[in-house]
Amino acid sequence: MDQDDCEEGETELRRQSVGGWGLLQIAGCTGLTAYVVWAGILMPGFRRVPLRLQVPYIPASRKQVQNVMTLLDGRSGKMVDLGSGDGRIVLEASKRGFHPAVGYELNPWLIRLSKFYAWRAGCHGKVSYMKQDLWKVDLSDCSNVTVFLAPSVLSLLQVKLLSELPEDAWIVAGRFPFPSWKPCCVVGEGVDKAWRYSAKRLRQENESQITQDGTAV
Repeated sequence: MDQDDCEEGETELRRQSVGGWGLLQIAGCTGLTAYVVWAGILMPGFRRVPLRLQVPYIPASRKQVQNVMTLLDGRSGKMVDLGSGDGRIVLEASKRGFHPAVGYELNPWLIRLSKFYAWRAGCHGKVSYMKQDLWKVDLSDCSNVTVFLAPSVLSLLQVKLLSELPEDAWIVAGRFPFPSWKPCCVVGEGVDKAWRYSAKRLRQENESQITQDGTAV
């Protein structure tokens, strides 16, 4: 085949359109790929969780991690991240001296990813990632708690935190604030915003409200 034949063939191919069937095949492959990612990576751990309590995995940005750590500046002791995702909050907390630093996550793939990041950072054995339902975790010895959860989950989590956390505990929420709590400190803007709450202060405010009108908040 000479050069003229090659150029003529190339021109003919350019004139041909993909067509409806070709586009349908491309769309089908794209959808299948997306489903495989969801089913294999994001879905495990969600199957037995009620829909309103499901929280999609969205990794925290560098700025979000920084803001959370800023709100925990000067603190020490045990730190837990409820719904720890790929473990970056726990890893950064360990680097800043929190011990033990523990992440609770239902998705086994994310736990494996967290452990890989910890190993790569030279923190293997210094952090813990547990496959456990956050609703079943005992928080009575946790002085520092971080959460990156949806508002529907946060509204229910308020009761558990206040009933279990020690008096000196601090809670830091990223992306979304607790709907019924007044934060004692806020840093960041937009999606990078983080809120800090004091268990002692929240209980005092709750008791004050009950005294005033006889109803729990």
